[in-house]
Formats: sequence, structure tokens, C-alpha cells
Amino acid sequence: MPTRNQHDEVIAKLMKRPGVRKEVERIEREEGELLDALLKARHDAGLTQSQLAERMGTHAPAIARLERSLATGKHSPSITTLRKYAQACGKNLLLRLA
Repeated sequence: MPTRNQHDEVIAKLMKRPGVRKEVERIEREEGELLDALLKARHDAGLTQSQLAERMGTHAPAIARLERSLATGKHSPSITTLRKYAQACGKNLLLRLA
């Protein structure tokens, strides 16, 4: 099994490839835009993480993990979770292909 250092070296090599770097930057940008939209919806609704969690039928730490995961890019929430989040904020989730 590769060590953490070997993993980091492989990632560093991959990130030197223009196509890989461009795709990673695109994903990070899109996830950042999604996080911004979710946080704006929650703030516009005047909800704390705890209040949002209650409306979603979950607990505040789950909301914190969801928001943090988008900020770090370590996890992509399901469409169902995003829909619940939006609905709990009084919004609708709209997806589009461009």
C-alpha cells in the first residue's frame, strides 16, 4: 500500500498536467459556487445550522459537515441531500445542463 508521501508525490505530478489542473480548478470553482448558494439560502432564511438541521430531520453537526465538505472538496452531497437543504430554506433546487 502506498504511503501518504507517495500519494502526495503522485498528486503533485498529476497537478502539473494542464488538463488535470484545469479540471480540478473547475470542480473547486463549481463546489465553491454551490457552497455560496447554500449558505446564502440559509442566511436569507434566517436559519442557524441547528434550525436547518431540525427542518431537515437531522442534527447540526451533519449540516456543519455538509457545508465543510463543500468548502474542502472532500465530499459531494447527493442530489437528495441538496434538495432537502434547499427545501428547508424555503427554496427549490434547480439543476441545468449547459
